[in-house]
Amino acid sequence: MNFKVMDKRLIAFSMIPLMLMTFVFGNLNKEKNIDSELYSVAGLDLNFNLTYDTLEYENDVVSSGFDNYFLTPKLDKSFTGFKEALAFKESRGNYFSINTFGYLGKYQFGKSTLQLIGVHNTNTFLSNPKLQEKAFLANVARNKWILRRDIKRFCGTYIEGVLITESGILAAAHLAGPGSVKKYLRSYGAIGFADAYGTTIKKYMNNFSGYDTSFVVGNRKAKANLM
Repeated sequence: MNFKVMDKRLIAFSMIPLMLMTFVFGNLNKEKNIDSELYSVAGLDLNFNLTYDTLEYENDVVSSGFDNYFLTPKLDKSFTGFKEALAFKESRGNYFSINTFGYLGKYQFGKSTLQLIGVHNTNTFLSNPKLQEKAFLANVARNKWILRRDIKRFCGTYIEGVLITESGILAAAHLAGPGSVKKYLRSYGAIGFADAYGTTIKKYMNNFSGYDTSFVVGNRKAKANLM
């Protein structure tokens, strides 16, 4: 046996713990110099709860291949949770998104819907997150007023195996418009609707069921005013 070669190997292996200790303690010293105030969230308006350990897969796309997986963060059931979950589905929460059919912003509004709630300049709308949030609230309030009788009549019932809730109805109205939701409910699912990507009223009724949307007051004349 070549003892010189063996000695060199022993020396090399004995250096490994020393190198690891140097690396660890070196990083600890660096962390001591970090100014934690730079990462403080004190005073910030953090208005929704997000748990990163509970990501969900959309059932209808998991089976279609890894490239088509769609991850949705699981939010709480508050109104903020409702709007953020819906926004994530629509645009991944991107205020500046425009899809292939020209729908705009975080909540993917069509131009005709925006006009109904008082927004006529799409460039201003797309560049103004605050206006987009106002528009979402105004549209939900308007839809809630239009669908008020259907909400009272159908909430708590089942259509196509899906429990009907107020938040599911309002989400479906965002997708398809309140008129299409009325037809769906009053026909007990016989008259359906699917958007250009194949998303249905039934799917939105199910995916956005059970959120607390009692915060929203129905308003036929709701407008997205920044005043």
